[in-house]
Amino acid sequence: MAPLHQVVVVGASAAGVTTAETLRREGYTGRLTLVGDEKVLPYDRPPLSKQVLAGTWEPEKTLLRPDSAYVDHDIELKLGSAASGLDLAGRTVALSNGEEIAYDGLVIATGTTPRTLPFGHDLAGVHVLRTIDDALALRGDLLRSSFVVVVGAGFLGTEAAAAARRLGLDVTLVDPLPLPLVRQFGDQVASAIAELHEEHGVRLRTGSGVTALHGDIAVSGVELTDGTVLRADVVLVAIGATPTTAWLDGSGVPVDDGVVCDATCRAVDGVYAAGDVARWFNPHFGSPMRVEHRMNATEQGMAAARNLLGAQIPFAPVPYFWTDQFDAKIQAYGVFPADAEMVVAHGLLAERKFVAHYLAGGRVVGVLGWNMARQLRQDRQLISPATVA
Repeated sequence: MAPLHQVVVVGASAAGVTTAETLRREGYTGRLTLVGDEKVLPYDRPPLSKQVLAGTWEPEKTLLRPDSAYVDHDIELKLGSAASGLDLAGRTVALSNGEEIAYDGLVIATGTTPRTLPFGHDLAGVHVLRTIDDALALRGDLLRSSFVVVVGAGFLGTEAAAAARRLGLDVTLVDPLPLPLVRQFGDQVASAIAELHEEHGVRLRTGSGVTALHGDIAVSGVELTDGTVLRADVVLVAIGATPTTAWLDGSGVPVDDGVVCDATCRAVDGVYAAGDVARWFNPHFGSPMRVEHRMNATEQGMAAARNLLGAQIPFAPVPYFWTDQFDAKIQAYGVFPADAEMVVAHGLLAERKFVAHYLAGGRVVGVLGWNMARQLRQDRQLISPATVA
C-alpha cells in the first residue's frame, strides 16, 4: 500500500472525530482535514434528546473536544460547508462553498438526516431533532408551551417525550405501531416501556398514524388517522432517519441504505466509511448491518482509520446501546431480530429490574438489561458468533 499524504474525513461528529484522532495516534503524519456541515465544533448527539432538552446541560458540555485538541493533533477543520460531490477518479471532495479538497485516503462519516412528514414542516412549532440548533430551538418552544405531540415512538421519540414530561408539559406520543420501541425489543419489553410512560403521565396514541398538521402560521393540532385532532403547541417529528449519501450520487461509491462496505469498512479503493452512514458486513453475526448508535460510531471510526492505514482487520463488534427514560436505564448488546425468542434470565420484568436474552437460530444474539447493568455485562459474553471455527 502506498503511503498516504492527504486524508479527508467527511463528517464532523463522533465517528469522524474518532477517525481523525485514531489516524494521528496510529502514526499518520500527513495532511488531515475534517469536514463538517455545521459551523460549531463537533459535539456529541445523545445528550441532545436528554440533558440538553431537559436543560441540565449547557450546549458547551456536549463538545467532543476543545478547539485546542484539533490544533494539537494538526487536524484542519473545515466547518460550515457540507460535502456536495465526490470524484473518485480525480480523488477530490467537492464542498458546498465551491472548494475542492484532494485526498489519497477518504473516510465517509456523514451520519443520517431526519425523515420528515410530507406536510406541515413550514409551521412554527414543528421540529426535528438532529443538531444542537434543533435541540435548542425545540427546548425554547417547550418552555413557552403546554401541549406537546411527539410523532414517532422509537428511541428519540420516547426519550424526548420523557424529557418534555419532566418539564411538566402535557405530552402525547403517537406511532402507527402498537407499542413504543416494539420493533427494537419486541412486545414484552415494549409493553413495559408503554406502562412506564403512562405512569409518568405521557398519553400514548399507538396504532395511529398522522394525516395532517393543523395551523396557519404556527401548529395548533395533529390529526390522526381516526380523525382525532390532538391539541399541540409543539410537534416533534421523530420518525427515523436516512443515511446522508445524496452527495455521493453518481460517484461510483456503492450506496444501499448507507455506504456499502466490506468487513474492513472499505467501500472502494482508498475510501472507507464509519458510523451511522456505514453499512458493512459484520463477521460476528454473519450479515450486513448499519448501526445508528453512539458506541458504534466510536468503535467503527477507530477501525476505519486503522484499516485505511493498512491494518485490514475485520470490524466485528457486538453493538452496544442504551436509552435513559424517567427512572429506567435500558442497555442492550447485540442484535434483536423480529423473530427472536425473548427469555427473562435474571430478575423480574414486572419489577423492571431484569436481564433478558434474545435467541435466534439456537443461539443468544442479544441481551437487554433494565436497571441491571452488572449482570448485563456478564451476560454479554453469551452472544456467540454466527459460526464457530
